[in-house]
Amino acid sequence: MLEEKYVIALDLGSNTLRVTKLECATGKFVAEFEKIVKTADMLESTGVIHHEAVDRVIYAIEEAKEKVDFSGASVKAVTTEAIRQALNSEEVLARIAKETGVSFGIISGEEEAELTLLAVKSRLERLHLAARNFVLVDIGGGSTELIFYYGDETISKSFPVGIVTIAQRYETLSDIEKALSKEMFDLQMFCAEVYATKGKTEAFIATAGTPTTVAAMKLGLNYETYDAKKVNGTSLKEDELGFYLKKLLAMPFEERETAVGTGRSDLIAAGILIFKEVYRIVEFESCIVIDDGLREGVALKACANSYTGSF
Repeated sequence: MLEEKYVIALDLGSNTLRVTKLECATGKFVAEFEKIVKTADMLESTGVIHHEAVDRVIYAIEEAKEKVDFSGASVKAVTTEAIRQALNSEEVLARIAKETGVSFGIISGEEEAELTLLAVKSRLERLHLAARNFVLVDIGGGSTELIFYYGDETISKSFPVGIVTIAQRYETLSDIEKALSKEMFDLQMFCAEVYATKGKTEAFIATAGTPTTVAAMKLGLNYETYDAKKVNGTSLKEDELGFYLKKLLAMPFEERETAVGTGRSDLIAAGILIFKEVYRIVEFESCIVIDDGLREGVALKACANSYTGSF
């Protein structure tokens, strides 16, 4: 099989479409694109992906094609929890494929965890941040993955708890805060079981929109000035989360939208509460934030395998 020169990876999540382009020979990510599409808008109450959300996804893919050169590249597209849950997933993906030419494959929570881990390990190596073992938490829009990496063994599980689904399920942040220990009980039990058999890990790594947004706030960046190079490797302490949540909620609405992205502030606020609960569950007071996630993992795997089928 011929080696790919460039791979373009698309990750359609519950809230965001993320795109990256990887040059296989050098291992360099040469272009990227991100757009809030609210895939899971109203999914919690209706069980389906609405046509307005599909419209947003289609427009975002077309915009991505204008910003990232797709010509001559192998395209790998994956989607996760929102489409996994949706009753009309086949119809949605068929329409996206027909109108954009991009065919998304639905991956399992286990595949999502594996590919995210691949990307995070690659970034940690580039940052020269070594840990013999660590727990990686990926807080997504529709699910949260707990990934325990022990060097010779990886133990992971995906849970249907995400910032979009939780924000849609409860009316206020106070309601979310009261419900989280129950909502995240399965995560706590899983973590306790892994620690009991394998021992507590040396480090806690966090990825996805909430950790990276809080890290960006700490660095004085907003949604427009966000810089993954600066965010990667940022340390966040648990007690800093409350500070940045209060700061976010104290901002006037327009300033809040500028800080974390249009239509994201309620989700990020919910995400910070989930993130705080994760610290308690994994028993760490600080974590390292990594921007790389599923889209980078998809691209890295495709380059490594020169793989042209679906995952």
